[in-house]
Amino acid sequence: MVMARKKVKLVYITKDSARKAAFKKRKKGLMKKVSELSTLCGIDACAILYSPYDSQSEVWPSPLGVQRVLAHFKNMPEMEQSKKMINQESFLRQRIAKGNERLKKQGTDNREKEITRVMFQSLTGEDLQHLNIVDLNDLDWMIDQNLTKINKRIESLNKEAQSQAAAAAAATAAAGQLISKNGGKMPEGKTAFDTMDAIQRQQWFVDLVNPNEQMGFAGYDMMLPFGDANQNAIWPNGFFP
Repeated sequence: MVMARKKVKLVYITKDSARKAAFKKRKKGLMKKVSELSTLCGIDACAILYSPYDSQSEVWPSPLGVQRVLAHFKNMPEMEQSKKMINQESFLRQRIAKGNERLKKQGTDNREKEITRVMFQSLTGEDLQHLNIVDLNDLDWMIDQNLTKINKRIESLNKEAQSQAAAAAAATAAAGQLISKNGGKMPEGKTAFDTMDAIQRQQWFVDLVNPNEQMGFAGYDMMLPFGDANQNAIWPNGFFP
């Protein structure tokens, strides 16, 4: 079983021994990463480290290599030098900005879940007197969003029904033509099923094994206030789940 690594808090380590141990460990990791970046990507890179634990600075890959990279950097135009430059302050500002974005997104998600719960509670008859104007506006927005999704789904189902009806009519017409050509009889060895194409046969089989039945959910007696006069709603006797 692999244990998850504990996330390190980016704060100054006050304990001297722990700070020194962390420096040695991370210095080694930093040098390794710079080496890997230079080797794998074929770029010029260098590292210079000063610390109170060493009398001399530590460089990578070598003093000559560092001088070569710095000379190349200084020969660049000033605008190019600072184009992607970052210091600790700007790095921390970026992290704070990203943290605020994540916090805002999480707050939005939590608010949406909260209002969704209120919406379903209101459908069961719960009083809304405890909600303030902000809550009611958010609830109104949430209901509009769900109504839009419902209307789109109804429109999609109606189109599917029209398409299936047109396919059935075409199959019926094809069967009628065969019967007419055969003197008012179905050709020998043929049935109306044979006149259907593959898609129509598949839909016919699905309708055969899954007949429309009343669907409901026990425990609630609330009737949904929608459905057409031809009983073509998704749930002929719908109940709030």
